[in-house]
Amino acid sequence: MDANLIRNKLVGDEQERAVSPVIGVILMVAITVILAAVIAAFVLDLGGSVGQEAQAGVTIDVDESEGEVQVEVTSLGNSDYVWLSGSVASEEPHQGGDQYGNNADELQMVVGDTATLNSSNGGLEDDAGTVTAVAVINETETETQVASEDYDF
Repeated sequence: MDANLIRNKLVGDEQERAVSPVIGVILMVAITVILAAVIAAFVLDLGGSVGQEAQAGVTIDVDESEGEVQVEVTSLGNSDYVWLSGSVASEEPHQGGDQYGNNADELQMVVGDTATLNSSNGGLEDDAGTVTAVAVINETETETQVASEDYDF
């Protein structure tokens, strides 16, 4: 009897083998490394350091015929308040809706607040620009832009 013939029947020849031993070892090492990384992520709480973005619902309507921009806070989500930035006036007093400051850029708005900004009441700097609503979480000092609208009167 030929020993090679018996070995080929028991073990299989080159074409019949499913995975070579080297590839098997590489796969086992890769699985071990991935498993160790997943366990380390849970143990060390690596995902917990990612902060959350501030969320709020804000509508900004531009009325070209009246020359004004109306901003309304519809929901706060996880934020504490919404303030306005962009082309809002920072030196002239703002008429209406002001809760915590005398300037439009200091206006801290909560749910149900509406601010009507135009250049005649000092709420807008120019006849063209952008009004941006920014949601704020006080605890983490997180600020996120939640709405923005361009205007040109």
